[in-house]
Amino acid sequence: MESRCENCIVRQFNSLRAMSKEELKKVSDSKTTKIIKKGQPLFEEGDKLNGVYCVRNGVSKLSKLSANGKDQIVKLASKGEVMGQRSVISEEVTNLSAIAVSDMEVCFIPKDSITHTLQSNPNFTLEVLRHMAHDLKEADDVIVNISQKTVKQRIAEAFLYLKNNFGEDEDGFLALTLSREDISNVVGTATESAIRIISEFKKKGVIHTSGKKIGIKDERKLKELVEGF
Repeated sequence: MESRCENCIVRQFNSLRAMSKEELKKVSDSKTTKIIKKGQPLFEEGDKLNGVYCVRNGVSKLSKLSANGKDQIVKLASKGEVMGQRSVISEEVTNLSAIAVSDMEVCFIPKDSITHTLQSNPNFTLEVLRHMAHDLKEADDVIVNISQKTVKQRIAEAFLYLKNNFGEDEDGFLALTLSREDISNVVGTATESAIRIISEFKKKGVIHTSGKKIGIKDERKLKELVEGF
C-alpha cells in the first residue's frame, strides 16, 4: 500500500507536481498513509490542521454547517485532490468538514513539509495559488448556481456532474452513490424536495433507480432540464 511520493501518479493532479525530486523525497519520508472508511471524518469544521490530506483513492464531501443546522456540500474531493491547504497556509482553523462518501486511501503530509517548500520553491507556491484560485472559482459558481437556478435545474446538473466526473458502473448507474440527503446538501435544498424531484425525474423517464443507486436514462432530457426547458 505504501507508495513513494516521487513515484505516485496522483501528484500529477495537484500542486505536489511542482516539487523537486529532493522535496518529494522529504515529503514521502514524513507522510503517513491512512484508510478512511465510508462515513468517517478526515477533519471537522473548526479543527486546527497540522498537515494536508492528499487523496489517493475514494471521494470525500467537503461541507459547511449552516445556521439552520443543515450541511451545505461545497465540493466533492476525489483522487489527486489536496485537502486542508488553505487552513494550513493561513494558520486558521478549517471552515469545512471532510467526510468520506466512499472508502478512501489518503496520505497525510505534515505541515512542515509544505511550509518549508512554500518558502524555498516559487514554482510550488505558484501551483498552490493556482489550485486555491480554482477552488475559489468553484465556490463562486456554487453561490451563483444556488441563487440563480431552480432546485430542479441544480439536481439535474448534479446528476450530470456525477456522471462526467465519476462515471457509471457496469449496470449503468452512477458510480458514486450519494444518499438522498447528500444530494439535497449538494444542491442546497430540503431532503424532502430532493426526494420529490428525483421521483418526478423517474416518472418522466429521465433517470432510473435501484435502492440508493441512480442511473441516467435520458441524458439529452437532463441537459434540457438544466437549461430550464
